[in-house]
Amino acid sequence: MAFQIDNSHTQIQFAVRHMMISKVRGEFTKFSGSVDLNVEKPELTAVDVSVDLGSINTRDAQRDGHLRSADFFDVERYPAMTFKSTNVQVLDKKHAKLTGDLTIRDVTKPLTLDVEYVGSAKSPWGTTSYGFAAKAKINREDWGLVWNVALETGGWLVGKDVEIEIEVELVQVAEAQPEAVAA
Repeated sequence: MAFQIDNSHTQIQFAVRHMMISKVRGEFTKFSGSVDLNVEKPELTAVDVSVDLGSINTRDAQRDGHLRSADFFDVERYPAMTFKSTNVQVLDKKHAKLTGDLTIRDVTKPLTLDVEYVGSAKSPWGTTSYGFAAKAKINREDWGLVWNVALETGGWLVGKDVEIEIEVELVQVAEAQPEAVAA
């Protein structure tokens, strides 16, 4: 069953250590994709998402500019990061592992997201929505994001581990009705 990502009710967020002592949190505000959610057999679900890396927002324009530069995402050469699912492992009625290929800067590596089914609801407009939360942790250097500065007190300016948190609302796409044949 085809579903649209409801962009106004979906967040793709991340957190990474800054100077080893605090976390910088940010989000990507532009993304698109398709989800073929199989409600009856969730293990057959397919996800294909593209994230506009230029839409990064950490609430600091200078830092966001640096993250868009060749030191990090190099958005002029690699404007998007993509995720295409390869496997869904259902753990129970509320939990699954969604594995897929994450591509950043033309480097593709497997990523497994821990997914929680939050629920479904029928809207006042007659549509049906499904909610999911997903989490993962990656080492940014695995995707070629290696820029850093050593601190004189020891450690690094930017942590290697990036925590990813996603809240997604999917809206069922109305199936096209066959056109009536004129008699």
